[in-house]
Amino acid sequence: MVTDYRPPTTDHRLPNTENGSLLMAWYIYLAVLAAGFGAGFINTLAGSGSLITLPLLIFMGIPATVANGTNRVGVLFQNIVSTSSFQRQKVLDLRGGLILSAPAIIGSIIGAQIAVDLDEARMEQAIGVLMIVMLIVILLRPKRWLQGELEKMGKRPSIFQLLIFFFIGMYGGFLQAGVGIFLLAGLVLGIGYDLVRANAVKVLIILAFTISALIVFMLNDQVNWGVGLILAVGNSLGAWAAARMAVERGANFVRWLLIAVVAVSALNLLGFFTWIGQLFN
Repeated sequence: MVTDYRPPTTDHRLPNTENGSLLMAWYIYLAVLAAGFGAGFINTLAGSGSLITLPLLIFMGIPATVANGTNRVGVLFQNIVSTSSFQRQKVLDLRGGLILSAPAIIGSIIGAQIAVDLDEARMEQAIGVLMIVMLIVILLRPKRWLQGELEKMGKRPSIFQLLIFFFIGMYGGFLQAGVGIFLLAGLVLGIGYDLVRANAVKVLIILAFTISALIVFMLNDQVNWGVGLILAVGNSLGAWAAARMAVERGANFVRWLLIAVVAVSALNLLGFFTWIGQLFN
């Protein structure tokens, strides 16, 4: 019977599928696959796709720290696919992306190591406020996001710019959710890319520091590989579709999607949807 279903326990094994509970397990894994597709699509075009997958993994009964590590498996494969797609479409600045990946990798290792020690709730509130500020910047300066700044591109990054990507990498190693949005801001406003090229460099940087962060979670036994690999299939399919759409639709489409994602993410991190839910209870 489906009532025999038990969510994954802290030993990170797949749910028990004996005695008729296989049907429920398939439904759950189908939900993971669908969530992975949505997250991979949103992550490739904007960011914050992990705000879809992390709550689902936790709802399945996976501990928050293990869910955080498991989510990186999907993110890893997603960015392998999207990076390859952007490279084939000749919009990826490989050299610039690799340079900016170095400080992000160092930051991600530190962030992953302290992931269990920080007050996550307060950090989410601070990120929500930052996203509202970013939303205002995106709305008020559309040309800069759409066209980039050619005079900045190709220049060697300053120490200050490298530090920015170090701290973004640290945050990405800690939580992952929303890191793509901060990377886009750094790449557009700091480095001078337009949104399409910024997205291509963004996924390369995330690919680089996800590897280092995932190793930290693996060494601490905080990855459910069964669920993570199913998530990876969904993330990869979503990333493939999004990378093609980004190039075909152009920067204006990406900008409006980014506005929508930032607005929803900020409201979610600030507890707006929780407050709305409480009003109707």
